[in-house]
Amino acid sequence: MVAANRDTAMGEDRHDAGRESVEILEGGNMGGAVRVGGTVRRPAGPWSPTVQRLLGHLRRQGLDWVPEPLGVDDEGRDRVSYLPGMVPQDPLPEWLWSDAILVRAVQRLGDLHDASATFDATDATWRFPVHHPVEVVCHNDFAPYNMVFRDRQLTGVIDWDTASPGPRVWDLAYLAYRLVPLTHPDNHDGLASPRSERTRRLRLLCDTYGRGVEPSQILPVAVQRLHDLADFTESLVAEGRPQLRSHVDLYLRDGAWIDANADSLHTV
Repeated sequence: MVAANRDTAMGEDRHDAGRESVEILEGGNMGGAVRVGGTVRRPAGPWSPTVQRLLGHLRRQGLDWVPEPLGVDDEGRDRVSYLPGMVPQDPLPEWLWSDAILVRAVQRLGDLHDASATFDATDATWRFPVHHPVEVVCHNDFAPYNMVFRDRQLTGVIDWDTASPGPRVWDLAYLAYRLVPLTHPDNHDGLASPRSERTRRLRLLCDTYGRGVEPSQILPVAVQRLHDLADFTESLVAEGRPQLRSHVDLYLRDGAWIDANADSLHTV
C-alpha cells in the first residue's frame, strides 16, 4: 500500500531544504513521502502523533529496526529517520523467497507484537480501524515492499502510518499472503510455487511465530484481510484513482483462491 524508503528516487523536489537534497520516494498508493537528508517526511494527519508515540515506544523496547520518530518539520510534515538499504520492487528478487527471509520476517513481526502489547493507547488516534480482539498494535502492511534489506538481510520495516490495534493473526495473515505466498497462481506479485510448497511454508510461518497460531486460523483471516483491502482500494478508485481498479479485482481473486484451497493449505 504505502512504501516510502526506496533506495531509488523518482526525482528531486524543487523545495530548497538548505544543503540537504530532497528526493521524492517511489512506491505506494498514497504517496507524498520525500527523503530530506537522513529523514523521511510526509503529510501529517490526525494519526501522526499517535504513530510517533508508537515508534518511540517500540524503540525503547529495543526495536532499533523501526524508524526513529522526529516530530514534525517547519512545514508541519511528519518526520522520521531514513532507514538505509534496498526495498524490493516488482518483480521481487528470487532470494526474497528463501526460508531464511520468511523466518526472519516472522520473528520481526513477533517482536513487534510483543513490544506493542504494552503501548499506552490512551487518547490514541488511528488512521485505520481497530480490529477485535485487540491484542497488540498491528503494522497492517507488514509485507516485502515495506521491508528494508542490506546484503539480503532484513534490517528495517517502514511505513507505519496505517498501524492500529488488533489481533496478532490480523498482521500474520497478511504477511502469509505476501510471503508464503497465498496468492492466486496467476498473480505475478507472488511466486509460482506448488500448493505443497505453500503448505510447507505456511506451516513454517506458524511454527516460527508460535504462540499457538495455526494455519487453520491464518487462512480465513487472510481472506477477510483481502476483502477489507479490496474495499479500501475501491474507495481510492471512487476518489479519482481508476488505475487501482485492477488491484480490487486481484485481491478478490486471491481471496477466492485461498478460500477454495483452504483445506489442502493447512494439511501437511
